[in-house]
Amino acid sequence: MSWRDFDALARLDGDEDMARRLRRAERSRRKLLLHALMTEAAKVSESLGPLPPLDSVWELLARAEARSPRTVNRMLTSPYTGSWAGYTTRLLRNGIDGVGPLWMHLGHVHAIAAAAAIQAELDFEIAIPVWHGNAILPALGMARLPATAQFSLATVRGASNRYVVSTADTAVRLPVAFATDGPGWWGIRKVRSRVGAHRFSLRLDDLDPYRGLYEPIPPERLPTGDVARWQRLIDEACRLIATHLPELAEVMPVGLNSLVPKPHVLFRNPSASTGEAFGSAVVGLPTDGAALAATLIHEFQHIVLGGLLHLIELYEPDPGERIYVPWRDDPRPLSGALQGVYAFFGVAAFWRALARADATSRRAAFEFAYWRRQSWHTLQSLHADATLTAAGRRFLDGIAERLGPWQDEAVSAEVNELAEAVARDHLAGWRTRHLRPNPAAVTELTEAWLSGRPRPTAAINAADLPPTPVPDGSWSRARTDLIRLTVDDAAPSPEARPRVPGATAGDFAYARGHFAEAAECYRGELSASPDRPTSLVGLGLALSARGPHPAARALLRRPELVRAVHRQLRTAASRPPTVERLAAWIGQLIPE
Repeated sequence: MSWRDFDALARLDGDEDMARRLRRAERSRRKLLLHALMTEAAKVSESLGPLPPLDSVWELLARAEARSPRTVNRMLTSPYTGSWAGYTTRLLRNGIDGVGPLWMHLGHVHAIAAAAAIQAELDFEIAIPVWHGNAILPALGMARLPATAQFSLATVRGASNRYVVSTADTAVRLPVAFATDGPGWWGIRKVRSRVGAHRFSLRLDDLDPYRGLYEPIPPERLPTGDVARWQRLIDEACRLIATHLPELAEVMPVGLNSLVPKPHVLFRNPSASTGEAFGSAVVGLPTDGAALAATLIHEFQHIVLGGLLHLIELYEPDPGERIYVPWRDDPRPLSGALQGVYAFFGVAAFWRALARADATSRRAAFEFAYWRRQSWHTLQSLHADATLTAAGRRFLDGIAERLGPWQDEAVSAEVNELAEAVARDHLAGWRTRHLRPNPAAVTELTEAWLSGRPRPTAAINAADLPPTPVPDGSWSRARTDLIRLTVDDAAPSPEARPRVPGATAGDFAYARGHFAEAAECYRGELSASPDRPTSLVGLGLALSARGPHPAARALLRRPELVRAVHRQLRTAASRPPTVERLAAWIGQLIPE
């Protein structure tokens, strides 16, 4: 890949040819992985258990490639070939079984070869592994056999374009159209969508054991009604992407061709992907097409960056969980933070396009204002990180070239204030739970309060200890959920809205703009539970919304210090102060 193409991908200017080259590079990488894996496995004959020798697999793959090179290429570029190869390589190198015996995982290559041979219309016979009665043929479907043992074998054979998966007493005939279901057979469904000249084709893979993120998982068949719902939402999402980001609509089908569908999660759009499964994303059922479009773009960005990272190093290895990111409640390593910046840069681009197309959409304006700000602030914090390589800084510079000017684009004052409040809410909550103040500073402030001495400025300004991934207390995103409901153009009336898990009276009052009422509610919550992070930050937000306030400054900018000092005072003082009074005392030395 040239530097010109590298820079284009950073700026969201990648084209279809670039995506195809990333996919070809991934295919080449998988060929190397497959060769290394099979070579190592052949050295340890007992690792194959009851499976036939690997020579038979090589022969069948070679025959399939001679008959239909594209078929073998498709099998190699299937996302779960990559996740299988990575997982099984780690098992083999470490000499462990993982989920099931090692031979089951090594034997998946027999199933890959069988699936390639079927699509190449070869006459052949080969044994493949069976897990709980399920015999997977990757990218095609799964034969459902009586489970006589937890792990066993089945035979795949075919002639004259007719194929059967069988055991000693059961045979499942594959339908002519593999995606359709039949007796003993579940096909892998495909969802297709066309918007003008743009064509999208996505597998809904609920069968492949290697479709998960970390280890093999059993099949989870989608009900037929859910498939229809996915089709409707994918149609809507593809229409939005093609209409508002047509250049991206040309590229995405090359880099995203499979979804692992998961159930809906109230007020969340959960999704995930891995660098090993190039082309796939695990996605929870969204509420509408816009949410799905943003999620697909988000995961496509992860996929692109994952492919790029197989070609060039953007950072030195550093697994330390030390960086604040607004899309997670825990500290992240630089690798995760960089992935998030690129993914949410794409999300911001989507909402920006929708907001520009419909100036009345408060939802689009809010999401754009929020994600442009959050991805920009994280990008700036990463740029000087010592673990970035020169290529990594160049990549961030490319993102900044587009993302920077967006910070000055106009959105309504109300929407901008809401986005700022949600951003401050999450950051303060993260600080409360993951930062530990310098113990000496906490002690000095406690003693100053007890003795009536002046506030020690140095103690208030003392740096915290490095972030810890172990949270001190729980966190609720109910306030953010309520605010998003208020800006959602299609949200039902307040009476008809679903219950927001974890929301308190203070959260409802704050979301309605009743800040004095919200502050009073949070005071009550803190009186009952002075350590509760969501109440501490909520009080800071409610006070701040009514104007400058020293307690608000302390609760939003140094909440971890307020909480630590208040904890000591609750044991050392006969009449400890309220959290608000202590926060005001500390906040008077925090500049506006």
